[in-house]
Amino acid sequence: MIHRFKAGDLFILLDVNSGGVHLVDELSYELSGELEPYLNRDASIGDVANASECPKEILDKFSEKYNKDEIIESFEEIKKLTEDGMLYTADQYENYANTAVNSPIKSMCLHISHDCNLRCKYCFASTGDFGTGRKLMPFEIGKAAIDFLLERSTGRPNLEVDFFGGEPMINFEVVKQVVEYARSKEKEYEKNFRFTITTNGMIMTDDQVKYINENMANVVLSIDGRKEINDRMRPRVDGSGSYDRIVKNFKKLVADRGDKEYYVRGTYTRYNLDFTEDILSLYNEGFDQISVEPVMEDPTMDYAITEKDLDRIYEEYDRLMEEIGAIKDSGRFINFFHFMIDLNQGPCIIKRLRGCGSGNEYISVTPDGDIYPCHQFVGKDEFKMGSVLDKTLDEDIKKLFSKAHVYSKPKCKNCWAKYYCSGGCNANNYNFNHDILDSYDVACGIQKKRLEAAIIMKIRDMLKEEA
Repeated sequence: MIHRFKAGDLFILLDVNSGGVHLVDELSYELSGELEPYLNRDASIGDVANASECPKEILDKFSEKYNKDEIIESFEEIKKLTEDGMLYTADQYENYANTAVNSPIKSMCLHISHDCNLRCKYCFASTGDFGTGRKLMPFEIGKAAIDFLLERSTGRPNLEVDFFGGEPMINFEVVKQVVEYARSKEKEYEKNFRFTITTNGMIMTDDQVKYINENMANVVLSIDGRKEINDRMRPRVDGSGSYDRIVKNFKKLVADRGDKEYYVRGTYTRYNLDFTEDILSLYNEGFDQISVEPVMEDPTMDYAITEKDLDRIYEEYDRLMEEIGAIKDSGRFINFFHFMIDLNQGPCIIKRLRGCGSGNEYISVTPDGDIYPCHQFVGKDEFKMGSVLDKTLDEDIKKLFSKAHVYSKPKCKNCWAKYYCSGGCNANNYNFNHDILDSYDVACGIQKKRLEAAIIMKIRDMLKEEA
C-alpha cells in the first residue's frame, strides 16, 4: 500500500508498510497511482507480481501526456524500488499484532485532585470532578497506587507516573509525598520512576516551581494561546480571565527549567480555527515547545469541531507549516509537537500498532483508588477496572483494550496512517461511536492532515540541508 500526496512542486510517495518516503517527479507520481495491481508484493511469498514490462494499458493511458521512453523509464525505476522492498511492500504485522498483546502495566495517571480552580468550558472532566464530586487524593491512596504499579509492572524497569486533575497543585503536598514514597521503593524493586505533572499554573509558588523542576521529568502547561481565546474558554471560578496569572507563572517555571522537558498544551475550538495565531502568540511569549490540539466535543456545542470545519482546519495547518518554516529559516527554534516525525526509525512496532496502551499498559487511578483505562474513561462505570485498595483488576476489560490495535479497528486496517496514529484515541472512539474499535472520523481527518504536514516539513528540512 502507498499513499500519495503533493505540496506545491513536491510529489511524495509514502510506502505504508515499510515507512519509506520517496520524493519523485510528476510522471512517477502519476504512474505510481496505477501500478499497485501490477507491482504489489505478495505477503505470502514475498515476490513482486508478474509485470516484467510496462503494461500496455499503462502506456496507452499516459501516452498523450508523456512519451513512451519516459513512461518505460519511470516504470523501471518504480519496479526496481518495489523489488528492493521500498515500494508496495507487504504487510508483515497483522499476525504479530494478534499475538503480542496483554502486557504488564508501566504507566499510571494519578488523579491527585478531582477539583479545579478554573472552569474551562470544554473540560471533559466536568470542570475537574469527573462527575463524581470534588475531592482530593489522600496519601494512603497514592501510596497504594504506587504499590499496585510496582506489583503489576513485572519485567518493566522503567515506570511513569503522571500527576493529573482537576488541578494537581491544589493537592501538592500529596504529590510530594507520593514522589518521596516511590523513590524510596526504587532500589527494593529495581525500578526507575519518571514523573510528569499537568497544571494550569494558577496557584504555583516559587517553591513549587523549584520542586517541579527538580523532580518532574516533564511538565505539561495548560494554556490556550492568545489572551482573548484563553480567557474565553478557561475562566476562573468567578468568571474572570486566567491568562495573565498563568503566563507569569509559566514563564518563571520555563526560565528556571533549563534543558528539562516541558510543553505548553492548548486546545483549539470552532471559535479559533485560526489557531496558528495562538501558536505564534505562545511562541512570542517565550515558549518554544508547543502542542495545540482540537477539542473533541459533542457536535451540538457551539464551540465543537465537526466535519464541516475540516477544510478550514486543513488550510490552517498549511498556513502553520509556512509560519514554522519561516521561524526555522530565520535561525530560531520552535517545536510543534504534532509536526514531529521520525522518518528514519520512529517508535517500535508495538507502539505503532497500539498507541498509548490505555487499559493495558496504562491506567488511571481516582482519588478513591478506583482504576480506569485512562483519564478520559474516569466516571464511566462500565469501564471501572478495579481498585488499588484491594488490588483487583478486571482482566476482561484489560484484555479488551489489549486487543485494540490497528488491525482490530475496521477503519484503520487499510488506512495509510495506521502506523503513525496507532488507531486513534480509544476514549474518543467510545465517546462518539460507543465502541473503542470504531475510529472517530473527525479526529482521523485532522490526524492525517497533520501527518502529511509533518512529512512535508521533514522533506523540506532535508532538502535545505542538502542545498
